[in-house]
Amino acid sequence: MKTIIKKLDRTKLEQDESKAIIAQAGRILREGGLVAFPTETVYGLGADGLNEAAAGKIYAAKGRPSDNPLIIHIASMEALGRIAVEIPEAAVTVAQKYWPGPLTMIFQKTDEVPYGTTGGLETVAVRMPCDKTAQAVILAGGGYIAAPSANTSGRPSPTKAEHVKEDLEGRIDMIVDGGAAGIGVESTILDMTVTPPMILRPGAITREMLRELIGDVSVDQTLITSDSSKPPKAPGMKYRHYAPKAELTIVEGGLLDVISAINQITGEKSGAGYRVGIIGTDETIDKYRGGIIKSIGTRQDEDTIASHLYEILREFDSEEVDYIFSESFPAGGIGSAVMNRLLKAAGHHVIEARPHVAEVK
Repeated sequence: MKTIIKKLDRTKLEQDESKAIIAQAGRILREGGLVAFPTETVYGLGADGLNEAAAGKIYAAKGRPSDNPLIIHIASMEALGRIAVEIPEAAVTVAQKYWPGPLTMIFQKTDEVPYGTTGGLETVAVRMPCDKTAQAVILAGGGYIAAPSANTSGRPSPTKAEHVKEDLEGRIDMIVDGGAAGIGVESTILDMTVTPPMILRPGAITREMLRELIGDVSVDQTLITSDSSKPPKAPGMKYRHYAPKAELTIVEGGLLDVISAINQITGEKSGAGYRVGIIGTDETIDKYRGGIIKSIGTRQDEDTIASHLYEILREFDSEEVDYIFSESFPAGGIGSAVMNRLLKAAGHHVIEARPHVAEVK
């Protein structure tokens, strides 16, 4: 298969060239094909979410397990009634505040949503992105576009079109290149079929933000453990995700102890002939003494850390490192999303740094 790649300016969607690209993407989607396109979070791999055969192509292209549900993307609140049986009052309140935006909600599905889209579940995950290019592609493609991240299953999610090309060229029909995604981590997933509503995946819409709006919001315990014995209720819950090719380890503890531990381990690994990557921050990169050191952003603005996470992991792939050691980050606000993705990428491999000692836990 030859993958069509078309570049457009997301700030000039009214231009004839951009309209033609969107129209072409829409035709491919309506005909059952696959189109990767930018959203405000990461690039998505789109197919008609109400067409079971088309949704099946997503699983095949990504190498995605068939029980890992897809998110259906819509472009208007009116579209929700066709795919969701019950829309709780709390969901309406949340939608009024955070839709369009980086938030997915889970509802009981209607019969129009095929099990091939929901991973065999009776529930459907729904998101309304705020990115104007994403909205245009969704509408052009029929209004109900299933779109997980546009990467090979298990790999770091794509924040640029070139990341999509690396993983999926020759496997999908089209890539709409709209430049870099903004937020850099996937949407928050909020299960509205339980009371209180439960966060199944953290993202830019945080627990604190939701609690201010609707009161009590719980968090699924599998977000902080490596237990994957239960069927996934949402994308990314069961399987290892976001993983670079190298072995990734997160180092926790006081920041000075973390730096000391990483320096110690890097020296040992480098001395044994291995290439080592280090994920630091603007505040710490000058304190490392070896390895390939990259800043993920500044601790003064955690949004920068989220936006660079996947790009940094892919850069280490291109550098062909054997090991990556990453600082840990506070699990509050969007930091919870960063740590969730890092833990998944590392397969929950964590080292506890203590003064002059690094112990695996």
